[in-house]
Amino acid sequence: MRDILVLCPQERDIVAIRAAGLEGRYRVRYEGSDLDQLDAFEPEPFLEHAETLPADGVIGTKDLSALLASIVAEPRGLPGPTPQSILALQHKPTSRDVQRLVAPESTPKFCLLDDGIPCDPPFFAKPVVGRLSQNAYRIDDLSELSKLHEADRYTNRYAEIAAIAGGDPARVHGFIGEELLSGDEVTLEGYVHGSSVVTIGVTDSVKYEGTFSFERFDYPSRLSEERQAELSDIAARILPALGFEGGFFNVEFFVPTAGPAQIIEVNGRIASQFAPLVQALHGRSTYDALFELACGDDPKWETGLPDGVAVSYVMRVFEDAYVEAVPDPDDNLEVLARPGLALSAQGTNDAQSYRLAILYESGTTRDEAVAKARERVAGLNFRLAPVPVR
Repeated sequence: MRDILVLCPQERDIVAIRAAGLEGRYRVRYEGSDLDQLDAFEPEPFLEHAETLPADGVIGTKDLSALLASIVAEPRGLPGPTPQSILALQHKPTSRDVQRLVAPESTPKFCLLDDGIPCDPPFFAKPVVGRLSQNAYRIDDLSELSKLHEADRYTNRYAEIAAIAGGDPARVHGFIGEELLSGDEVTLEGYVHGSSVVTIGVTDSVKYEGTFSFERFDYPSRLSEERQAELSDIAARILPALGFEGGFFNVEFFVPTAGPAQIIEVNGRIASQFAPLVQALHGRSTYDALFELACGDDPKWETGLPDGVAVSYVMRVFEDAYVEAVPDPDDNLEVLARPGLALSAQGTNDAQSYRLAILYESGTTRDEAVAKARERVAGLNFRLAPVPVR
């Protein structure tokens, strides 16, 4: 039985690993806590300890933990992406430069928002290193640049880890401006093993009407097979060019009605929120494939569109509130809000909304799966009150 080291797991990881029966096939060691929940973290002592633990494979499922896993795996000769390739994916200007070389038709115009401000509005501003659309804004007038603000704890923590991986910590600060895009928003998930770039599937991202906040993710995508093949071709060019091998990735796209798909970003990690969708329809978890990759094996994923539709539904509110009570834990339900705190003081949220919960449903049709999800959301007992004035 082989040893798998899971660094800084989120609760979702543990649920997915157990649902896939992987604890019966591997000796799974969970080391550390979800970094999004920690106010303080010292990477060097953590890494020194992790390097002493038995492991045939090391994984992390968020940007920071994936980078940590690569730092632990490389000097031990374990399979997985190199720290250099992870840094190249996660640093948006570097990733965009590579995309522009190998997939120019699908790379949006972009610029670094330095002192010269070389972009003319309107454009979308994002941190050069970020996550979950946090601190990303549409800029219609240059005066709005004054509202840009980094997620200081995240960015500073990333800089520390990047330095250990051989990166320049100064490069993780700042913003990138990108041209505005439109079309259907989708995510292609897959993995790279040797010279093969394998697509698992494509998931549709659906936003709350009139917002930038995701309401749900529908798998499989409505896109035609031809369009999905186009996305796979783009991914097959980008990932090798970034030096990425031996791990899961996902690529977010805008797909317009006409013209080539446009890359939003490339992530060098599993799309953990989609794992229950894939398992519900394929009968196999992406975590199963992730573990095999981490040990250097070919997951031999059988591609093809599944029957039915599965949905990951995000319950949100668009105003801050004090959380008085939350529902009890349940199957296929992630409760993200904690009682006794304002929503703005907890969790990871975008610029417009606050996440309360994520739930998973499936059905024979998309309409059926979405209706089941919305019905379940309506029955969740979150008790919210106005934020107390101090």
